[in-house]
Amino acid sequence: MASIRREIQVAVPPAQAWDALRDVGRIHERLVRGFVTRCELEGDVRAITFANGMSVRERIIDVDDAERRVVWSALGDPFAHHNASVQAFESGDGGTRLVWIADLLPDALEEKVAGLIEQGLGAMKQTLEGVD
Repeated sequence: MASIRREIQVAVPPAQAWDALRDVGRIHERLVRGFVTRCELEGDVRAITFANGMSVRERIIDVDDAERRVVWSALGDPFAHHNASVQAFESGDGGTRLVWIADLLPDALEEKVAGLIEQGLGAMKQTLEGVD
């Protein structure tokens, strides 16, 4: 099973980053503008469309306020298995360290998904810091 872990520092307080991260139905507006262009939440499943035109359905597994962690799972092809989380940690300088972890099958998707995660973290930084 491929396991990917990436992180990024953002120059906003953890409470501000968490407020956007936990708003799972508005990530296209509040968290990853430009990376995700559409997000519709129905119950615990969100349908998202990326800027590259790719669409995916994701089940929201957990929104944990105490740990500032959101967990989701992509549903269906091309994944045999997918589970991911993003967690917001205090970075010690007043900012936030965002950690994104994804476990997935098949292993052949690792490079593609890692690239998407890196793009997503970049979009988080730009969106949260208000850089356009």
